[in-house]
Amino acid sequence: MHHYPTTGRKVFLAVNSVFLLVVALLCLLPIINILAVSLSSSAAAATGKVGLWPIDFTISSYKFVGGRHEFFTSFFISVKRVLIGVPINMLLTILIAYPLSKEAARFRLRGVFVWFFLITILFNGGLIPWYMTIKQTGILDSIWALILPGAVPVFNCILLLNFFRELPKELEEAAIMDGAGHWTTLWKLFVPISVPAIATLTLFSIVGHWNSWFDGLILMNKPQDYPLQSYLQTVIVKFDSTLLNSVSSDQVKMLSQISNKTTQAAQIFIAALPILIVYPLLQRYFISGIVLGSVKG
Repeated sequence: MHHYPTTGRKVFLAVNSVFLLVVALLCLLPIINILAVSLSSSAAAATGKVGLWPIDFTISSYKFVGGRHEFFTSFFISVKRVLIGVPINMLLTILIAYPLSKEAARFRLRGVFVWFFLITILFNGGLIPWYMTIKQTGILDSIWALILPGAVPVFNCILLLNFFRELPKELEEAAIMDGAGHWTTLWKLFVPISVPAIATLTLFSIVGHWNSWFDGLILMNKPQDYPLQSYLQTVIVKFDSTLLNSVSSDQVKMLSQISNKTTQAAQIFIAALPILIVYPLLQRYFISGIVLGSVKG
């Protein structure tokens, strides 16, 4: 038996499709424009003629950025932050979500801990107490200052908690009857069947660490310790004076072919490239991962 969509549903689908297309273009067009500016000549970029296609195509900006020691130093600090920070985030998220997903009858203090974590979302001590706390721990100017303050992503814990709660109870009961303890149940049952949710939250953590810039400016006193986004923020907001006085003699000629604008565009695009590569690999988990975990809370 075939079910034909009603006129109202057809209109809804058409309007919805147009709306999503507009939203997708609003997200995509700025990236294309940044790429076009980075591949255009300094004169074309300065006059604002570059739209979605490069004018006077050149890769001089990318050659110049490739020779910038500061850029790649910050780039590798961000890579280090992701490689250390994301596993810590996910380990703590799983270890917190598992016990909190149990009923109050099995974990009597569940409500206390849930409220404890929720309060950290609703309230915070402010910027100065946050900074003073980190300073007293002695981790300023180290990679741990960028990782440990956000080691417990409470929002991700809640999402994974809800996902765990929706898993079939029969699976856990069967594992317990076979003699499995909580550790075995968690790592050999819950985690393998929660791959979509865990992959989605991993992407959230990767993007969060990679795009974070404010903590780098506050917690790092030396510019050479800045993660990539903090470095880019200083380059974009302030005029990059080091562009002119930190170049080698071989780069002087190249400077005549580029401008601060094209160089910034090239650095922004290179900084966004890892996320653009990682996102399609994990995007397929989004629907089965986050939607199930959030709707059935």
